[in-house]
Amino acid sequence: MSTQPLQPEEIERYARHILLPEIGGTGQQALKAASVLVIGAGGLGAPVLHYLAAAGVGRLGIVDDDIVSLSNLQRQVIHGTPDIGRLKADSATDTLSRLNPHVEVIRHVERLDSANAETIFSGYAIVVDGSDNFETRYLAADTAERLRITLVTAAVGRFDGSLTVLRPWETAADGRRNPRYRDLFPAAPPPGVVPSCAEAGIVGALTGVLGTLQAMEVIKVITGAGEPLVGRLLMYDALSARFETIRYRRKETEDEAGAAR
Repeated sequence: MSTQPLQPEEIERYARHILLPEIGGTGQQALKAASVLVIGAGGLGAPVLHYLAAAGVGRLGIVDDDIVSLSNLQRQVIHGTPDIGRLKADSATDTLSRLNPHVEVIRHVERLDSANAETIFSGYAIVVDGSDNFETRYLAADTAERLRITLVTAAVGRFDGSLTVLRPWETAADGRRNPRYRDLFPAAPPPGVVPSCAEAGIVGALTGVLGTLQAMEVIKVITGAGEPLVGRLLMYDALSARFETIRYRRKETEDEAGAAR
């Protein structure tokens, strides 16, 4: 990724990042030059947006057409009580502008669908999926793969969650192509099998854990620090305070298998 020079005030703001050898001034400049789209300004999107803005990501997009309701505030911490009835994209933009005026926030006040996904995604280098439904998750994964855009995707249940990073157009160290979202989740469950948080409930802090982990993966991808969760699924069980990581591989299509022979 390209870099952009830092102003004196930014050097002070990001001093704790710059001290880290894994990030340093070059990594902070890369964060400033980066463009990240966040799908949803809700439970997952709230901590993602907070931490990416604080980290100095130069351009943040928000896709959300919903309005803030009282029941959102238990977990969607980017909004406050005075924001009830406002568009989430507007409320989130105001919060991020107060947090870091160096960050450009772009609002996409529309529901992501097959007609607009490519147009919206094409303006960004990384997409973070904080959606709460399977239709959007599969659409985001398929669109990001076609456009060769890194996707950081997570999902949460009542007391558990999972997270992975997708770059399926790249080749891993073993010579195999990186896996797709559909290699991990081949098909969505039938409607009604997995209840929504409105039906089953959810601990608000859980979305903070998974959303913060998503932000961390984005920072790693941008700066080159560490090893992103490509080909690995991180699972978190809040009740037992346990993290587990499993590896998953690409299931080759007939065309890919023939090309490899």
